[in-house]
Amino acid sequence: MAPTSNGTGKVTIVTHSSHFHTDDVFAVATLLLALEKDFDVEVIRSRDQAIIDKADYVVDVGLVYDESKNRFDHHQEEGAGKRENGVPYASFGIVWKKFGEQLTKNKKVANKIDVTIIQPIDSGDNGLKFLDTRIAGLCPFDIGLLVNIFSPTWKESTDNIDDYFIRAVSYAKFILTRFIKVSIDNDIAEEMVVEAYQNSLDKRLVEVDSSWPWEETLSKFPEPLFVIYKNGDNNWSVKGIRTDPFSYQPKKRLLESWAGKTGEDLSKITGISGCVFCHRQRFMAVNKTKEGILKMAEIALNS
Repeated sequence: MAPTSNGTGKVTIVTHSSHFHTDDVFAVATLLLALEKDFDVEVIRSRDQAIIDKADYVVDVGLVYDESKNRFDHHQEEGAGKRENGVPYASFGIVWKKFGEQLTKNKKVANKIDVTIIQPIDSGDNGLKFLDTRIAGLCPFDIGLLVNIFSPTWKESTDNIDDYFIRAVSYAKFILTRFIKVSIDNDIAEEMVVEAYQNSLDKRLVEVDSSWPWEETLSKFPEPLFVIYKNGDNNWSVKGIRTDPFSYQPKKRLLESWAGKTGEDLSKITGISGCVFCHRQRFMAVNKTKEGILKMAEIALNS
């Protein structure tokens, strides 16, 4: 960590006053995670240029983007640049661009987090619509809407809006901390999932550990159709692999005659003992034994 401008071990982060948004909340949260271990950090909300000029870090205000001087605004006429996919940077994105790899200690994970959580926030803050809804009036309840809950309503006083902001930042720090942890652990699991796929004699069927996050990894390969795993109830499950991680459409469904059936009824239909149930949407079924689930998977694969 470079020494602070004042050399005291205390640093100041300045962001704009008044109403806050997901972008500045998460940008400040990222800086706090990067700095708090080494420095006494003070967050100031102001639009006073004299205060901005004296700050060690400036976020979402000041009309300057200069990473070397820790100035992270994107409202200036030229903006703060765009990613290769065209998504423009907001303050969260340019702060993460500098500190993301430091926080994750993994460039791949830092880039993954940028795609997963930061680019949607940057897009919204720059007025870029990237989602369409199939059902009129129905849209995802995203992280931005959660942050909005921390803001005073029109009926509440804004006299203590800075307190609302700090609570929102605290929430964002927790989310980021967990997101970093989950992303790092998922990156480790990806190697194990790939190894399980490579070791499968029939690449259409992969055995995984129930705790591994396997959906995204296996959906990238063309061959896998189903996974099997021992579930938390000490039974065995077979589950269809989705066409992509963002779809609920499996590459192949279980048999139509199995849909919604349970227990002995399902065992009679399949001719396999130990059946527990098959989901009515036919993307998952459960059997009491590994032998039983392998037989169910074989029937499904060859149907």
